[in-house]
Amino acid sequence: MPSFDEVLKEAGEFGRFQKRIFFLLSQTGITFSSLFASVVFLGRAPNNFWCRIPGGAELSGRCGWTLEEERNFTVLPLRLGNESSSGECERLDVVWDASVSCASPVARYGNHSMGNLPLATCHNNWVYEQPHSSIISEYDLVCGNAWMLDLSQAILNLGFLTGAFTLGYAADRYGRILIYLLSCLGVGICGIIVAFAPNFTVFLIFRFLQGVFGKGTWMTCYVIVTEIVGSDQRIVGIVIQIFFTLGIIILPGIAYLIPTWQGIQLAISLPNFLFLLYYWVVPESPRWLLTRKKGDKAIKIMRKIAKHNGKFLSPHYSEITISNEEVSNPSFLDLVRTPQMRRCTLILMYAWFTSALIYQGLVMRLGIVGGNLYLDFFISGAVELPAAFLIIVTIDRIGRRLPFAISNIVAGIACLITAFLPEDIPWLKTTVATLGRLSITIAFEVVYLVNSELYPTTLRNFGVSLCSSLCDLGIFMTMDIVLSVTLYFCQIPSLSILAVACGLLVLLLPETKGIPLPETVEDVEQLSSSFGQCGKKRKHRDTNSYI
Repeated sequence: MPSFDEVLKEAGEFGRFQKRIFFLLSQTGITFSSLFASVVFLGRAPNNFWCRIPGGAELSGRCGWTLEEERNFTVLPLRLGNESSSGECERLDVVWDASVSCASPVARYGNHSMGNLPLATCHNNWVYEQPHSSIISEYDLVCGNAWMLDLSQAILNLGFLTGAFTLGYAADRYGRILIYLLSCLGVGICGIIVAFAPNFTVFLIFRFLQGVFGKGTWMTCYVIVTEIVGSDQRIVGIVIQIFFTLGIIILPGIAYLIPTWQGIQLAISLPNFLFLLYYWVVPESPRWLLTRKKGDKAIKIMRKIAKHNGKFLSPHYSEITISNEEVSNPSFLDLVRTPQMRRCTLILMYAWFTSALIYQGLVMRLGIVGGNLYLDFFISGAVELPAAFLIIVTIDRIGRRLPFAISNIVAGIACLITAFLPEDIPWLKTTVATLGRLSITIAFEVVYLVNSELYPTTLRNFGVSLCSSLCDLGIFMTMDIVLSVTLYFCQIPSLSILAVACGLLVLLLPETKGIPLPETVEDVEQLSSSFGQCGKKRKHRDTNSYI
């Protein structure tokens, strides 16, 4: 009686069918990475804004002033009297009424010297040169409200965290493709509502929900791809992340061509509706069907795969070996109940937290530092492409653990060196920082693959989602220090120590190169953590057949 991996080998481990599914689901990486980093362009700092004096709009209309003339009458007295005031966060503490002269509106305050004109803090009366260019100008996230921009990103990460728990659990209980399709629908609908949100509260609520569903699309499509290919082809788990990088590269082009934040938001949200067409072309994961005792549906899908791959399954493949292990709803206790599962879970959670914290900080800093934002962001994404190719050429030769460990250690050392390099050698500082970015990208991509390979099918989606939620939790917890941290993110010694420690800890994980995906917790317990071994031979399990 054949096992699933034996049937998959007969049907084709990475034939035309799997390649088509892989290409279709990979597009999810582009939309998810665009959502992940969208705040950089949705929250672009406005080029020019100032605080309008009460009655200024009416006086400007009566006097026939242009917007520039009104700005000069409003801001110039402030700058003449107080060189430190730019007129952005404070204004003259006056009201312009019908008695104010059009020729010299501040003449009536001539009894005050320029340095003693009364000032007031600006509240909800800002004027922007480009009023709909970003959410900052749309919702007045300037001056005392500037912290709300970081709040919007923290809310998105909280959505990712919530989606990891809820939709990761749901995908293991109700099926991968069902949750994937519902998540795509949710991302699209919430994205439209975000684009036309009447106020910042509605914007935050549906940005949170978009994060929930966005996490569901990415993690579920990743698991489907890794479950329908053979053990020698799981490198697709790295290749699919190239599409995540493509999203990072494409995003600045979208933002450059579309002048409004609503347009950018719609451009990264609407493609999710196209993914609903996958209902007719992407099947349920046969591995998951077997764990739910639905062997008849699984073998039907396997025959479909074989047909598309130009293969033929012999009649004795009408039965597939499945486990007698009782199928239960996944829970966190399942991830820590046994020694090997507990070790893997704790190390992977730490690895996710460390890798994602440094990675996202390096991405988000581009929205804060000066320079050409579009070009800098494009180059930042392009730097990640060599990371994927380095993994592809090494991971099936030397295994998972060494690249995983070395990349974390190199990233930590590079960040530490950057902290002590003098500012008058910018080329060297940039080179070392780029090496750190490349290394942490490798670590961030490998953790996806290793995480999916170390959990059994019954817990895979939930385990990957739960562990990956640590990155979202880490970013959310550091919301209050985002600006100060990301500006010099790679120059904090404590973060370097975190990365080096992560590199050492991942050496304790089992090596998964060339071994079948574990189907049960017992399979995971048989994996060896001894360096240089791919894994112990699995013990015989009591099995039956499902016809």
